[in-house]
This record gives sequence, C-alpha cells and structure tokens, in this order.
Amino acid sequence: MIFYQINYPKSRLQRDLSDSTVLRNIGVPFGHSLISFESILKGLNKIYVNEEKINQDIEENWIVISEAIQTILRREGYNNPYEIMKELTRKNKKIDKKSLHKFIDRLEVSSAIKKELKQISPYNYTGI
Repeated sequence: MIFYQINYPKSRLQRDLSDSTVLRNIGVPFGHSLISFESILKGLNKIYVNEEKINQDIEENWIVISEAIQTILRREGYNNPYEIMKELTRKNKKIDKKSLHKFIDRLEVSSAIKKELKQISPYNYTGI
C-alpha cells in the first residue's frame, strides 16, 4: 500500500505514464488480502480445544498456584516465602493437589490462612 501512496500523484500536475498502471492495479492487494483473510478463517475453524487434556494437565500441575501461595505468605509476613516455594517447586518433580495440601499443612500459619491457601486452585487462580 505504501507503493501506491508514493507513486500516485499528489496533484494533476504531477501525472506521468505510471498513473494509469497504478490505478488499474490498486485492487490487486485488496483481493490478495481478502483471499488470505478467508484462508486464515478457514484454518482457524479447524482448530479445536481438547478440554479433557487441558483439565488433565491442570490436575497434574498444581505448581501454577505457587505464586499465589507465595503472595499470601508474603502478605502475612511469613519469613522467606520465595525460598520456601522455590524449595518445594525445585525438589518435587510432580506437584498435585494432595502434595500441595500436605505442604500447606506443614506451614506455620493460622488455620484461617491454611484454609485460604487450600481454596486456591488452578481453576480459580488467574494470576492477578
């Protein structure tokens, strides 16, 4: 499109022989764009979400809520929450709901905070 802006004359006095060629071909890029958009939409319509696989991956990787736990521990003035979560996440290859709840039970915080931490799940945590 920049080509057309540069080559199309700004006034009648600047016309040359290329004007008619430029004007005749102005629809070509629009036609190609339309074809490409239709092709993209056709391809996007072939994509589907495998919800079963997503849910399985979430259930097997509760590590994604470690940031939320660290944030709450920091809010409560817990000593070195980053280091504690780092130790948990680096030591264990697989962190599921059960292992994370065991970890929470070992924390030295009030039962209200433990309850709050256990209510966090990958399904309700958005990272905000």
